[in-house]
Amino acid sequence: MSIICGDCLDVMRGMEPNSVDAIVTDPPYGLKFMGKDWDHGIPGVPFWEAALRVAKPGCHLLAFGGTRTFHRLTCAIEDAGWEIRDCIMYVYGSGFPKSLDVSKAIDKAAGAEREVVGKYASFRPNEHDDTKYNGNLHTNGNITAPATPDAQTWQGWGTALKPAWEPIVLARKPLDGTVAANVQKWGTGAINIDASRIPTNGDKPTGSGRPVRDADPKAIQPGRSGGNGGNVTPPSGRWPANLIHDGSGEVLELFPVTGASKATNRGLRHSGRHGGLADIGSNIKEGTDTVRGHNDNGGSAARFFYCAKASKKDRGEDNKHPTVKPTDLMRYLCRLVTPPNGLILDPFMGSGTTGMAAKAEGFRFIGIEKEQEYCEIAERRISAQ
Repeated sequence: MSIICGDCLDVMRGMEPNSVDAIVTDPPYGLKFMGKDWDHGIPGVPFWEAALRVAKPGCHLLAFGGTRTFHRLTCAIEDAGWEIRDCIMYVYGSGFPKSLDVSKAIDKAAGAEREVVGKYASFRPNEHDDTKYNGNLHTNGNITAPATPDAQTWQGWGTALKPAWEPIVLARKPLDGTVAANVQKWGTGAINIDASRIPTNGDKPTGSGRPVRDADPKAIQPGRSGGNGGNVTPPSGRWPANLIHDGSGEVLELFPVTGASKATNRGLRHSGRHGGLADIGSNIKEGTDTVRGHNDNGGSAARFFYCAKASKKDRGEDNKHPTVKPTDLMRYLCRLVTPPNGLILDPFMGSGTTGMAAKAEGFRFIGIEKEQEYCEIAERRISAQ
């Protein structure tokens, strides 16, 4: 594990070319978040050109972005020479709208005093996990009535939606020949599907974030060929999707709840290339009996990887960084794009969550961070991992 405190552009220019297996990072969104100077803009083309130089051919890049500005992030990454492969959505239910109350703004501009007619009440977050609540109500603001006719007209109007998702741009450095040639020469170019499969029984992942395996680990049972009564077992878990969520009730309500998919041999004959084995992911000869479905218990949780937002315990007691990502999420992302014993680079390390994830998954890590305060926090968190 290597932590470097400095400007990532300068540091990357001094690194060996073609030396990094994966880049997993959470760069500034350019929103001037909480007045922080480091969030004044989106990292432009020079940053991603420097990252491209140190990346091996076929190296994957995962970069978080903000919903208002990730188009600029994506264009900068692409203009630097990366291939945009996909965009993952991280959906959550705990976002809070940062909206201006237009009615209040009108009264304030008019110098009119509003009458207090009540109090806002909300649940106090659990001190150990701010994604849960301990049931204690507390007040956090006055409810006021419009004081002027114009304020009455614009009562209930605001300026922002509730934030509920963040994009994660998935890009890849151009290959050195074909995918097959690239993975053999450089060890990069593909994503680790089986290590990132989604639980098929609807249970949450284990503490490591790894999928819960509840199906026969053998992909193919004896006697499959020639249609002689053999069958094919579905993979152990669902194919990783470009959607991740936090498992909150608010998010789960967005997805329909369905019954368990079938996982028994229906006695159907696969009709070769004109049939469909998308749910099995194998190339089976014509006339082979197959097992359809994913052996899950239904419901939406079995469909996608899910991980709650970072709790206070996950962040660390002394971590003042305002945009900490959950460690289990970063472990999943690192595992998705990094070969065994691979080297992960995070040029915008922040408080070190990617480094913690890399260490937990057995990967090597280089983290670069400009702010000395966050470098010190990252060192403590990674050392304690």
